Amino acid sequence: MQLLIDHITRYTYSEPAAGIVQLLKLTPRDSECQQVVSWRIDVDADGCLVPGTDCYGNLVHSFYADRPVDSLTLHVTGTVITADHAGVVQALDEPLPPRLFLRATPLTAITPPIKDFAEGFRRDETLATLHALMLGVHERIRFETGATEPQTDADAVLCLGRGVCQDLSQLFVAGARSLGIPARYVSGHYAAPDHLEQEAAHAWAEAHVDGLGWVSFDPTHAVSGTPGHVRVAVGLDSREAAPVRGSRRGGGAESLAVGVLGRQAKPARQNQSAMGQTQGQ
Repeated sequence: MQLLIDHITRYTYSEPAAGIVQLLKLTPRDSECQQVVSWRIDVDADGCLVPGTDCYGNLVHSFYADRPVDSLTLHVTGTVITADHAGVVQALDEPLPPRLFLRATPLTAITPPIKDFAEGFRRDETLATLHALMLGVHERIRFETGATEPQTDADAVLCLGRGVCQDLSQLFVAGARSLGIPARYVSGHYAAPDHLEQEAAHAWAEAHVDGLGWVSFDPTHAVSGTPGHVRVAVGLDSREAAPVRGSRRGGGAESLAVGVLGRQAKPARQNQSAMGQTQGQ
């Protein structure tokens, strides 16, 4: 499947903000599940955009603004070809061992309620356990925007019973770790067949299964990874895999608007020429 991604993040400040530094995790990596055909990050402010790689292997860019700004817009556009591997993440250079992803964080703390919740989904096989946990989170947490904040942790989400994809994913991650299964948070994009335009980028989780490697689980939609998922960054929690994080001096009050459009590209009409055959491969 060929997907077109258009992702805009816009910050507006009540007064000029100086010393803006942003860490951008907005660029996907190639794997057997996805191939990046083209990708571009545009920033509407003068500054320096420096590429790099973090400890998880994520592709990152650091942006440093040259002068104070009243607003800052990050515009990401790209094309990715995805393949269906039944949710198994393949052919990735993993810099860290799976056991590191048993580590809890403040957002994914393993509390007694989370332990009790996750234990109810334990099965004889790890993969069956993870599928049961994914469905359990999907059924327990009602998707509702505005019910939580970025700093809401997994335990609070379990108690509240409402949240967005970030919350469901972190609850799944905490639950899997409480069962002794390495799990990590994933940020990316999802081109849903019935809802192409989104208010934010998507999030799901990956868990490590012996003999298979990392397998993706999307508790928001109750599916494993599909060709509609574009994987961008991973981390121990949503903070570490956030598409945009940064700091600034001044600026007063800040408002944030995010828009994401992910859609399947229409196949080009081909002829019998050699060029047409090459483009269709």
